[in-house]
Amino acid sequence: MTWERSASRRWSRTPALLIAFGAAIVLAGLGLALSRPDVVALAAPLAIWALLVVDAERIRPSAVEDAAITVEAASETAAGALDDVISVDTDAEMAELLIVQSARRTRRVFVPGRSTVRAHSRSRHSGPIVSVRIKGRSLGGDAALTGEPLGVFLQRRAVAPASVHLQALPLAPRLTGLHGAHEGSRPGQGGDFRDIHPFAPGDELRRVDWRATARAARRPGELFVRRTNSLSDASVVIAVDAVDDLGEVVATWGSGDLERSGTTSLDNAREAARSLATAAVAAGDRVAYHVLVQSGRSLRGGTGARHLARVVAAIAATGQAGDDSRYRRTPPVPHGSVIAVLSTFFDGAAAELALMWRASGHRVIALDTLPQLDSSRLSAEQGLALRIVLAERDDMFHDLAAAGVEIVRWDAAAAGAIGALARSGAGGAR
Repeated sequence: MTWERSASRRWSRTPALLIAFGAAIVLAGLGLALSRPDVVALAAPLAIWALLVVDAERIRPSAVEDAAITVEAASETAAGALDDVISVDTDAEMAELLIVQSARRTRRVFVPGRSTVRAHSRSRHSGPIVSVRIKGRSLGGDAALTGEPLGVFLQRRAVAPASVHLQALPLAPRLTGLHGAHEGSRPGQGGDFRDIHPFAPGDELRRVDWRATARAARRPGELFVRRTNSLSDASVVIAVDAVDDLGEVVATWGSGDLERSGTTSLDNAREAARSLATAAVAAGDRVAYHVLVQSGRSLRGGTGARHLARVVAAIAATGQAGDDSRYRRTPPVPHGSVIAVLSTFFDGAAAELALMWRASGHRVIALDTLPQLDSSRLSAEQGLALRIVLAERDDMFHDLAAAGVEIVRWDAAAAGAIGALARSGAGGAR
């Protein structure tokens, strides 16, 4: 993405001229008073430089040609590493740039009027961020003249989260697809042995089991075929609740301070969503992605590397919605899907959706994305309030488990917990 803005400017003087004139007068007066020609000679360069700048300002047009600052995002070399190319194009001698990288590192640089600067930084969080914020102005006359500010330039990036390897994903109780890598419940081809059945129109002759025919045939011409189960694909629906973005440090909740918050709930949600999508596509299953807020992004179910790239891009672009209402839109879900609801489960709206999907016959997994909390900076009153809301959250998880919703906390042990669910049937406890 390229951000470009240009503006016509008028030149104005900086304190450098006043300082040069003052220093020249002081040095000349001091040299004359002390009869020191060497001191008087020191004043000459300052006076000559100031006169040349004033003369250049007099003949210089008051308005100059448009100047432009262009910011282009370079390719990421590593996870979380950001590289931006800043180009300056102005007729002035030089330009002053104030560069803020990832909202925490500030650099002031002076570059020639036509030059390129590369800004390197590393993001502490995934998702949509401002990788670089730039203010600039032109300088002339060896910084004795300055132009008006060029404005503020932002480079917005979507940082993809890391991916955790998942051995297997839970499956729906009944698979309805006709192609895939999972054992289906209907007769077909590719699966395990199902039964021996009398030959019927539509059966293939190569499926005739001659040994079974020899043993079980009662009439001449009666044939028996060996039937197998079909191989089916699964449908995985990832539903992300983006209303809350709560960090490890509880004292930063509601402040928007992502520098001191540590890992946030949306960091965990994005990482979990990418891990689930990657594992599902690797198994040949269909993946759908939905953000459970008003005007949230949705991707219909699909499979393959291209669809996975689209899902990862949508996950990286998922940020906090900023909507504190209880409204959560209900996206369409294919029949017989496994639905992963990623939320902090504080306000109950995401839990209501999980219960509704479970009542409809889907297998629902509630992924708790709340990070490990640090409450050391809280007052006694704040600590009591935190314990109350956590107790209410535990009651909500109890209701979900009673309804058959499987609950997994996204932490270092999440991959093992999801693998255990994949090896078990529907249902489970936290």
